[in-house]
Amino acid sequence: MVSSAAVLLPSSGVRVGLDRPRVLARGRAPYLLSGALVVVAALAAGFSFFSSSLLTGAPVAVGCLRGTALIILVVGLPVLAAAMTRTAHGSARGLVVWLGALAYLLYQAVMFCFATPVNKLFLFYIAYLGLAVWSIVVLLRATDLTGYSARLSPRLPARFIAGFALTLAALNAYAWLASIVPAVFSSEPSTLVQDTGLLTNPVFVQDLAIWLPLLITAALATWRRQAWGMLVTGAMLAMFVLESIGIATDQWFGSQAAPLSNAASMSMVPVFAVVAVISTLPLIWYCRNLDRAL
Repeated sequence: MVSSAAVLLPSSGVRVGLDRPRVLARGRAPYLLSGALVVVAALAAGFSFFSSSLLTGAPVAVGCLRGTALIILVVGLPVLAAAMTRTAHGSARGLVVWLGALAYLLYQAVMFCFATPVNKLFLFYIAYLGLAVWSIVVLLRATDLTGYSARLSPRLPARFIAGFALTLAALNAYAWLASIVPAVFSSEPSTLVQDTGLLTNPVFVQDLAIWLPLLITAALATWRRQAWGMLVTGAMLAMFVLESIGIATDQWFGSQAAPLSNAASMSMVPVFAVVAVISTLPLIWYCRNLDRAL
């Protein structure tokens, strides 16, 4: 006999309350892909951190990569696993954090592939990148936006969240363009990648071509309380918190590996630690207005 409060889903073995609209379609594909990502990313990051002799490139780049790998191992992957578990039990908050953790891992996968000279871990990095991309695609396809929207409280401060996201995007764009514009109009544009051993900067490319335009577009949709915009903005807040923790850590490792390099600075460690804390506050406020009784 099935109770009036919950039902067991035959496709996933998960118990979901009948009074809570579903946020994810039935099926195992999102869990299988993200589970495979956890394994491959753990191998890629684990070897990168614990077997640094496998890495090649400038000392500052190797140091930063090891810092990133550490945060993937001790923060990014545990957050992803916990979010998947919560989503499997019907949590809309879990879905938002799951998507944000995937975005964070995708960002770092690009760095592993394009900010690291080819080494013996190259195939691990490619597999990690591919699984991160397709995990996001499959998760988004399985997301029930109608169900997610129904789990949002009308008290969610959409315009505050949108304004915070737009401010983040504007400050980030300003910081990058303030470095890029003088360099590209100078006689030595390569100063942008000085001491890194890189031909270009994948951070600038990713942020200005993909992530910041996505954040701005989603924030504008959030301002109008559109469901997809609120989902993506929430996920990107989670991503930004993880990324800020990662930057603080990779700057510490990079500056320790190459104290005289301008590519990493100890002064950035407390700055991004504070940014991580500040960014956590609107994310908490956002999550407090999900999964409320209707």
